[in-house]
Formats: sequence, structure tokens, C-alpha cells
Amino acid sequence: QVQVVESGGGLVQAGGSLRLSCTATELTFYLYAMGWFRQAPGKEREGVSCISWSGGRTVYADSVKGRFTISRDNAKKTLYLQMNSLKPEDTAMYYCAADPGPCRENMAGSRYVGQGTQVTVSS
Repeated sequence: QVQVVESGGGLVQAGGSLRLSCTATELTFYLYAMGWFRQAPGKEREGVSCISWSGGRTVYADSVKGRFTISRDNAKKTLYLQMNSLKPEDTAMYYCAADPGPCRENMAGSRYVGQGTQVTVSS
């Protein structure tokens, strides 16, 4: 059974950094596009970023371009999201997603989605 597990969330001050990680057990990791989306209380799910199976293509939401970097290590079956210059509006639950389809900005609705990790940015 595939399990997608996120880690690395927490509380950080505005301007700070966090690095999220996501592992996917029992998944043929290198065959899947991977990505992150987020959801803040009372708001709709928002795509953050995705990366193709090879890592050769990445997509970012305009709201995080230049601040967030997505990467993957297929040998370790791990996805990363380096988040710099964090803003209070980045506060949300962040979800990792895996899908056999193409990388797209909003990976909500992917075949496999984790339980999420909370990111809180204080002003």
C-alpha cells in the first residue's frame, strides 16, 4: 500500500526558511510526477509546485516563484520543497502529491496524497 508522508513543517517568522520533505513508500517513485499544494483555513486548495519524474521540468505558482524550490531524489524516493523568504500568507497545510500523469501547477486530485504538514509563518 502506497503511503505518502510529509515532514518539515513548523512555525517560523516572516522572512525565515523551512524545508519540507516527502517520502513515498511502495511507490515506483521515478515514474511519478510529484508536487505540493496547500490549503489555508477557509480557502480553496492552491497549487504550489510540481516536478516531472526526471526532475527536468518544474512548475511554480506565481505566488511562490523565486522563493520556493522543488527538487527530488529518486534514489531516496524523496521530494523536497525549500521555502525561503516566507510570508504570513504562506501559512497553510502543505500536502505532497504523486501522480502518474503530467506535472501540473495544481497537483490536488493526484492519485496519491499525504496527510499534510502544517506551515505557520508569524508576522
